[in-house]
Amino acid sequence: MKTVLLFLVAAAGQISAQSLPGQPFASYWFPDELLSWSAATDADAPYNRSGIELSTRTYGDTQCNIHATTDQGGVGVLSIMNPSTSGNPSQGGLGVDVYAFNYWQYVDHLTFWGGSAGEGLILAPNPGVIDAGHRNGVPVYGTIFLPPVAYGGQIQWVWDLVQKSGSSFPVADKLIEMTQYYGFDGWFINQETAGGNAQLAQDMRDFMVYIQNNSDLDIQWYDSMTESGGISWQNALNASNDWFFQYNGDVVSNWMFLNFGWSPSGLQNSSAFAASLGRSPYELYAGVDVQANGYNTGVNWNGLFPEGGDHVTSVGLYCPNWTYTNSSSLSAFYTRANRFWSGANRDPSNTDTTHPWKGLACYFAAGTPVTSFPFVTNFNTGQGYQYFIEGETVSELAWHNRSQQDVLPTWRWIAESPGTALYPEMSWDKAYYGGNCLKVSGDLNASNETMLYLYKTDAEISAADTLQFVWFADSTGQQPGMQVAMSVSSAPDFFYYEDIDPAEQPGWNLFKTGIGSFAGSNMAVAAVKFASSTPVNDYTAYIGRLGIVRGKIDIPDPPSAVYVDEFNQVDDTTGTIRLRWNPSASDVYTYNVYRVNSDDSRTFLWATPGSACFVPQVTRPPDETQTTIAVEAVSPEFGYSSSVTTVITWETSGVHQGQPSGEFTLNELSGNPVAGTAVISFCLPSAGPASLTVHDLSGRIVKILSSGNMPEGSQSVQWNTDNFPSGLYMYRLECTQGSIARKCMVLR
Repeated sequence: MKTVLLFLVAAAGQISAQSLPGQPFASYWFPDELLSWSAATDADAPYNRSGIELSTRTYGDTQCNIHATTDQGGVGVLSIMNPSTSGNPSQGGLGVDVYAFNYWQYVDHLTFWGGSAGEGLILAPNPGVIDAGHRNGVPVYGTIFLPPVAYGGQIQWVWDLVQKSGSSFPVADKLIEMTQYYGFDGWFINQETAGGNAQLAQDMRDFMVYIQNNSDLDIQWYDSMTESGGISWQNALNASNDWFFQYNGDVVSNWMFLNFGWSPSGLQNSSAFAASLGRSPYELYAGVDVQANGYNTGVNWNGLFPEGGDHVTSVGLYCPNWTYTNSSSLSAFYTRANRFWSGANRDPSNTDTTHPWKGLACYFAAGTPVTSFPFVTNFNTGQGYQYFIEGETVSELAWHNRSQQDVLPTWRWIAESPGTALYPEMSWDKAYYGGNCLKVSGDLNASNETMLYLYKTDAEISAADTLQFVWFADSTGQQPGMQVAMSVSSAPDFFYYEDIDPAEQPGWNLFKTGIGSFAGSNMAVAAVKFASSTPVNDYTAYIGRLGIVRGKIDIPDPPSAVYVDEFNQVDDTTGTIRLRWNPSASDVYTYNVYRVNSDDSRTFLWATPGSACFVPQVTRPPDETQTTIAVEAVSPEFGYSSSVTTVITWETSGVHQGQPSGEFTLNELSGNPVAGTAVISFCLPSAGPASLTVHDLSGRIVKILSSGNMPEGSQSVQWNTDNFPSGLYMYRLECTQGSIARKCMVLR
């Protein structure tokens, strides 16, 4: 897989190491470095733990596509979730831009892909990705990347990985310890470093067997190293590489990723070979490299999944993050992702097309983690331009935080209508909770009533269950034009409908209806029907929440012993916080962190399902020397505990960022946050080459305000922020005498 290393090396050279003070990052190591790791000594370790256990997932009683299968293979993905191996914030950050993968329903497991010779070879996934995967019932793996020699690989690193101490493998022991502490599920091992021998191959095999025998971690092995120790891609399972898959009756790797050059006959032979070893052919993943061309990649689909016959193997997708990295906007990413996974018709039930890429929904039925109630979704994708709680704006900052991603609709989108169906999509214009909601729009009339199938479920209903539905109205008395609908497993195609009441108020409205009469049955499908006897042109429905709650909404116990692990001031008015607490004794969906304002209102700072939270920005109003920080637990039914508080204390005599002495200054903005045009003033000690640049949180230059020879003395430059998303930025002055950087907030 040489292409990924080229990408990572290039990215590493372009991205600055500048970051927020106190910012925790996802972990990465060289093998010998891992030997000295411990959670007790790694200050970032608590911030890299997943807060969500792996959910149960089933296929339920409903399948929407006659071509799709539930028992013949699956999909594994290797995704670049962040631009480089280093510098991956542990818990998200400000700004909306992130690869928030959200088609978990078609995936068996996701590998957090990365590693490079210049940064580290063992890459642990950050907790946001683990949390999102686990909420959807999908295991998440880290990567052990041993690169080709041509791209910096060293055969000593491979020996370091598999080094032995008596009958044990010390690096394997550390891998197990670290993986179990962080809470993810296994490792993808990609050994492409030439120069090995048969002893190294045997040690690698025994290293994997050792992990299998001493943990419950999964291992996926890449078809590159052979049993002689050399690197020779087989594009198949055969006698040259089978002992990395199965050896003397022992499982060595749970899955094998076959290199991209496979042929239909080679897959058939690989399938038969796996069966001869007592293994399923669907534990082989035929590699498809989509990094360059996405759904325009040429694939022999019939050789892999012959129409009318059994699937030959599973499929392994390398870099489906193409849908994000090749999109110019958030909405473009979601359009591309839908095309990639659901097909050209934007409908997983109808994948017929003349285009060779029919979407993965054509071959695989969707799984569902909705196997028990309560279940509540706010359609939150894990990113937004503001943050909302119960319909109220609690933060004006753009953000991304994959651990807050809800279980999103199973089918995107099945909208059935005798006429022109209404158009469903995610919208970041409004939200009830998080950063977005579900939007359905079009011209609604008697001839195009639309049935929107949303969730496949397989959960037993109890007598105490209530269906909740939150929708947005422009005015009191507005007719919603909607019915909630559901079916049960005994008759999944027969639906029960309940009219949504007219709006009681402008804004968000909550509709509730008991479903206890279906107690003992399993819900199969949750849907919404749109109908109106009178035409409604430009009809738009915003849906903010859908869920089943059991009895009264659970109010969780609060967390306890909240304390500030570290407080870092950026300047006199902004700072970052590392915050810790003891978990609630109750089931918790997430924890919300706020600053308490002088009028007892609260400003949202961040959220995490774990018990350690990095707050990327807290601000100080004038005259405030102490700020109260509050933490509350949120139950799966979105009940809120009482808050537990702590305090941060500000230094107000002036906080500077390494400003050199003399007449070399970069002034704080007179208005911060900035809306519109900011004036940045500075002073240079002498004439000469200098630059004034603006950077985002990753360190990437997003605007060059001035560059070239500049005069000595005081001067200023204007920065028009109108085209910049809300968020935290750094502006940096650099000349031959040094550099100064300051941070500012942009509001749209």
